Amino acid sequence: MENAPKKSMRRALIRVGGSAVMLALLLVILPFDEIIETLGRMPLPVWLIGLAVYLCLHFIGVVKWRLMSNSAGAGMPLSVAARCYYAGLFGNTFLPSIVGGDVVRAGLAFKHVRSKSGLLFGSFIDRLLDFVALIAVAGIGALLLPTALDPQSRRIFLAACAFVGLLAVGGFAALAVVPARRVPFRVRRKLVHLRKAMRAIAERPAAVTMVLTLGITLQFTLVVLNAWLSSAVGIHISLAMWLFVWPLAKLSGVLPVTQNGIGVREAAQVVLFAPFGVAAVSAVAAGLVFESIILAGGLLGGLLSLIIGRLFSGPLPRSTSPATNPSVHAAA
Repeated sequence: MENAPKKSMRRALIRVGGSAVMLALLLVILPFDEIIETLGRMPLPVWLIGLAVYLCLHFIGVVKWRLMSNSAGAGMPLSVAARCYYAGLFGNTFLPSIVGGDVVRAGLAFKHVRSKSGLLFGSFIDRLLDFVALIAVAGIGALLLPTALDPQSRRIFLAACAFVGLLAVGGFAALAVVPARRVPFRVRRKLVHLRKAMRAIAERPAAVTMVLTLGITLQFTLVVLNAWLSSAVGIHISLAMWLFVWPLAKLSGVLPVTQNGIGVREAAQVVLFAPFGVAAVSAVAAGLVFESIILAGGLLGGLLSLIIGRLFSGPLPRSTSPATNPSVHAAA
């Protein structure tokens, strides 16, 4: 039987190969010289500003992840949330799909929160609301471009809505429907804790609303950042088009078939921009510009995580039982 390290390495190579194949196909099919020429127009100062803005915007992600997790009872300090979140951003560079970093950040924070179940369920709801935020931003774009949407674009949008809806219904149904008495005791205990976290969030609708609002704000500003960076290399596309296309292209990165969605997002942008008359070369170039920001941002996210750790006494604080330390409740 193949051991775990070899299996993980094989899967990683498959994902990297998938991204390489996707990008190679795009660069072979499309005029390579035109793509390189377009990318070469990017002024370095503009790119550096875009990178700094990208990292700063993700502090919104830190705040909403902590808020959602603490609403479920995690009791996570802000310094822990920031360090683990940016480490997860670093992990996104090396893991499949756009949710790979979620595993990294939750894993790092696991031993440093009051409630592990609260952390896990809060992280799930936070990611689910991210998907809802992407659909909401795409919906805004659809409202601004009602006559420009062709049947294929509408089908893609409705399919994305259905995906998010099924994910939400499936997740809640799995927790609510599975009878606790019919599962092993160890699993039953964890299931009870998860249901307790779910009830805690249900009792805090204001927190859910705030997290969704922050998620929409984050995704909207990332779309604006994409539009600004692309305009710097001569790709002039209306913001309404970006609002519709970019969130749906980002959702395509959820599929764990490539490394962090690289190649899939660019191909999705080609398909989604086509009905609006946007050249495939422009769509790919715009995707690669932001892909470079994502990769550099992920690497710097790892460095930022280390710096935060040094600034806040190095090692992450271990969780303390609320029975022995009442101040833990205040941290939530």
